[in-house]
Amino acid sequence: METINAVKNRILQLCGQRNISINKLATMCALPPSSIKNILYGKSQNPKLLTIKMICDGLDITLSEFFSTPEFDNLEQEIK
Repeated sequence: METINAVKNRILQLCGQRNISINKLATMCALPPSSIKNILYGKSQNPKLLTIKMICDGLDITLSEFFSTPEFDNLEQEIK
């Protein structure tokens, strides 16, 4: 799995767990909905860490909690 797909899946998973829409997440994170949609729909292939941090802040989780999943643990190396 590619890193960007793991990020997309994690955002969708967290929204599903909290039963919130992408627009609601954007409001909670003080981000434009387009920023999150660009990540989810592939327009942004390399989201900034600051954007991920703002998502975490809006969800009241740490970066560590965001990235602490088997999906991220099992990512292949980007440099081959």
